[in-house]
Amino acid sequence: MSAVRLFGLGALAMLLGLDCLARLLRLVRARRGAPRGPLKEVLFFPVDITCVEHLLRAGEALPNSCPCPLPHGQETSFTRLLRHLLSASTSLDLCIFAFSNQSLSRAVLLLQARGVVVRVVTDTSYMAISGSQISTLRRAGVNVRHDMGAVYMHHKFAVVDGRLLITGSLNWTTTAIQCNKENMLVTEEPDLVQPFIREFQRLWDSNDPARHCPHG
Repeated sequence: MSAVRLFGLGALAMLLGLDCLARLLRLVRARRGAPRGPLKEVLFFPVDITCVEHLLRAGEALPNSCPCPLPHGQETSFTRLLRHLLSASTSLDLCIFAFSNQSLSRAVLLLQARGVVVRVVTDTSYMAISGSQISTLRRAGVNVRHDMGAVYMHHKFAVVDGRLLITGSLNWTTTAIQCNKENMLVTEEPDLVQPFIREFQRLWDSNDPARHCPHG
């Protein structure tokens, strides 16, 4: 057998060996739960009503069985939304038009109690409607600013820890969650997250009460 042919067979064997090694490494990483890139998830509503106490009281001593009559242990778009919110460890920036759902309010208050820096921008017209949770958040010490412009502040988005964006058509109301056809996008894609961070900061700064107080 000529040296050229031997060299060719050796090169082919090496390539096949490298390909097998690459496949093996991919398999090992997959089994170890190696990250597959930034999170991207779509949530659709409405959802069935289920118990969410296991999420809102995580870490507490809970009874073996919850006495409430709602279904338990079901994963829905709403439980996914709560999980994403409760993953916050440093900050939550919330820009929301209407906010009356008590479970979402409890989630925000839980983050506040954990020491997460929570900031909320909301619409002036809807912050005082019956059932609004904005006053509840304020009483708990959450930093809230309301839009002082002439048009609706109609955004519905949250940024978790400056890395995770939650946005879509969903107002944070029980009606929207349980009755309306709504959508939410959850993503860690920096090209999508960063513009919302800038928009939140622009609204936060422009609605600083100090800028609107009359000067003597």
